[in-house]
Amino acid sequence: MINKIALAGCGNVGTALLEILHEKKGELREKYGFEYKVVLVSDLMKGVIMNPEGLDLGAALESVRETRTFEKLPHAEGTFEELLERSGATVLAEGTPTNLKTGEPGLTHIRAALSRGISVTTTNKGPIALAFDELTALAKANGAQLSYEGVVMSGTPLIDMMKNGVAGCSVLKLEGILNGTTNFMLTKMGEGMEYGAALAEAQALGYAEADPTGDVEGWDAAVKVSILAKILFGTDVPVDKVERTGITKVTPAQIEEAKNNGRAVKLIAGLDASDAQLRAYVEPKEIPASHPLASINGGTNAITVTTDNLGDVTLIGPGAGRRETGQALLGDIIRMSR
Repeated sequence: MINKIALAGCGNVGTALLEILHEKKGELREKYGFEYKVVLVSDLMKGVIMNPEGLDLGAALESVRETRTFEKLPHAEGTFEELLERSGATVLAEGTPTNLKTGEPGLTHIRAALSRGISVTTTNKGPIALAFDELTALAKANGAQLSYEGVVMSGTPLIDMMKNGVAGCSVLKLEGILNGTTNFMLTKMGEGMEYGAALAEAQALGYAEADPTGDVEGWDAAVKVSILAKILFGTDVPVDKVERTGITKVTPAQIEEAKNNGRAVKLIAGLDASDAQLRAYVEPKEIPASHPLASINGGTNAITVTTDNLGDVTLIGPGAGRRETGQALLGDIIRMSR
């Protein structure tokens, strides 16, 4: 079977996916028996290109490198729904920017695909946070699959591990570092840097946005906790119901004192199912230096899952990055193709 891939959103992540697909075609066929064509790419800024017989990815990527658009290729006309139909796509990779208020335009893209029996992988937190039940039901009703590995830890396969790697275990608790920006800042503050200087460096390196509120106030991590509560426990925990404290009041002196006491300060995102009611939280915590999360520095993400059969299992990897997140889309597509 040849997988016909449509891509909605060709920013950093979408372009990285196209690069991987272009570079690794032979390897993916040999290792996984994975045959594919990219038949549609739609991007608000770069334009829209389509060929049901398969696009020339080399030409598309060259056009992006030279012009940052698809202006060197024939432009496709029509609504996204019309183009999806005409392209013959069997799977949609949805990588448009996250909008946590409306989920758009990703939510419309995903609905359009699933309602036509087209499977979907997305790295877009908005639709998953806002419409998980609806989209799951829509996929089931139309014989499609919905995957979303990249919404929590980028290409680090947390969701696959939870669904398959620890199958048969009861999960009692998760505690993780799920925001690379704040972990980078806390690492710098642990080296003596003041909060403002750590934030400025994070912004200069592209870790933090010009408005860093979503990171430093814990909102980004809270969204991920909300999504994990639904995916792993089937429990609705709206983002505004997650107990949330950011890092704005953490000081280098507090971090130094913790270090002197054999502890580390980390912004911990957690779900605790050990009591009758699931507790969801994001908060700076002092954890023992012996804890697996204590040694996680810089922009790295990690999560420790406490289970009944395996005890603690810790997964460490990148929580951001264009190619890393592109890999999340690719991994989902390969798993769905099987």
